[in-house]
Amino acid sequence: MYLWTAFTIGLFGSLHCVGMCGPIACALPASGGGKWATVSNALRYNLGRTVTYSLLGAVIGMVGRGLQLAGFQQFMSIALGILLLVIALFSINVEANLLRLPGLNQLVFNLKSRLARLLKDTGMNASFFIGLLNGLLPCGLVYMAVVGALSTGGIGSGMAYMALFGLGTLPLMLATGLAGNFAGIKFRTALRKAYPAFLIFFAVLFIFRGLNFHVPGDFFFWAKMGDAPMCH
Repeated sequence: MYLWTAFTIGLFGSLHCVGMCGPIACALPASGGGKWATVSNALRYNLGRTVTYSLLGAVIGMVGRGLQLAGFQQFMSIALGILLLVIALFSINVEANLLRLPGLNQLVFNLKSRLARLLKDTGMNASFFIGLLNGLLPCGLVYMAVVGALSTGGIGSGMAYMALFGLGTLPLMLATGLAGNFAGIKFRTALRKAYPAFLIFFAVLFIFRGLNFHVPGDFFFWAKMGDAPMCH
């Protein structure tokens, strides 16, 4: 899977992150020192998220490598693309459905409890650990990136994919941590309505990749088609 899609998912999908994780970013513990301390806290928080995403990418990439060696990668790419289409077309709330799985609800509760304790910690590294844990919370956008990491078929490429996803979310999440949740309700509602179209675009991309569909990179193909013999 093209690595540019990872950064794009993070960049254009980060308003979903603002809605889900914005309150945490705005509640980062203050350690004193004025605005530069606030910037430092926000950077450490986002670094923590990106580290977690990268580690997830390495694990998922390893699974993808196994599927590739077994000859299942194309099938998985098509299947995951279809899954994204179903989620988009039927407006499935991924996070809510995942929390119904046995044991996961308790795990998320434990993560949130740990986050609540860290949010009271004014130590220098608290924001980094908040980011690490935040990256493990259920998030449909993260799982969409995980699908891309799975399709890369390698540990290093999976890690790079998820790292680029994390970097894509950085601009808006950093701004949110510094300036508060500035995205208005109407704007966020409009983004949520556009989210299915976003999912469909990447679903089609995964399906095309699974089918080995390639658009010619130049006009050589079309020039040759113009010279094709015609039957009369």
